[in-house]
Amino acid sequence: MDNKQPIGIFDSGIGGTSIWKEIHHLLPNEKTIYLADSKNAPYGEKSKEEIIRLSMKNTDFLLDMGCKLIVVACNTATTNAIRELRAKYNVPFIGIEPAIKPAAINSKTQIIGILATKGTLNSELFNKTTEIFFETKIIEQIGYGLVELIENGQIDSPEMEQLLRSYLNPMIEANIDFLVLGCSHYPYLIPQIRKIIPDHIQIIDSGLAVARQTQNVLKEIGFNPDNNNEPIFYTNTNPKVLENILGGEYIVQEKDF
Repeated sequence: MDNKQPIGIFDSGIGGTSIWKEIHHLLPNEKTIYLADSKNAPYGEKSKEEIIRLSMKNTDFLLDMGCKLIVVACNTATTNAIRELRAKYNVPFIGIEPAIKPAAINSKTQIIGILATKGTLNSELFNKTTEIFFETKIIEQIGYGLVELIENGQIDSPEMEQLLRSYLNPMIEANIDFLVLGCSHYPYLIPQIRKIIPDHIQIIDSGLAVARQTQNVLKEIGFNPDNNNEPIFYTNTNPKVLENILGGEYIVQEKDF
């Protein structure tokens, strides 16, 4: 394994950049290639078989680019496909799962909320995780329409606020004290969510935990010693939305895959 090989990161669109930012901040020397499969977003409404197929397609692309490890920066892809990915490919995979554990352990009310996609909430892996914390009441809410609005650049739209209020108000009424964001797109909604939920409700996402796990894996396979690695971004739709979410700092290449 060449230390200078890049880290590959894929998601069903632009949301996984919330994970990429944590990885890039923690490991600035590492070259990264980010793949936004926005053409097929959201994964959360697709069948398990289709999610596995798309995840393998993305993995093949990143391995062809010489990546030394793959970060599955998508909760739906992780919970539905990572077992199959690890079985097929001889490369380390790092997944992202909803951070139920820290929320359940630290909850004072023993009531927590999770906002996630249908594909994540219905997955076998997610249900096995929630079974462990049976003493905690977990209020699950599918975030219908949220990913589509984010992918269309409508984070601050009235439609987004209306959807978020309809999803979050029942959780507030149920007395949750933790809100778990179970989709890598959703951290971009934190400013809007904060306007709706009371201050005492803590929001948890998995970005930093994924970055730390990436760091742990690199201890075994080798860090990149260089510090002049410009990240590469690919999307299979209009690159402007991804460029905007990255603050206009990077050029995004449009590529059909």
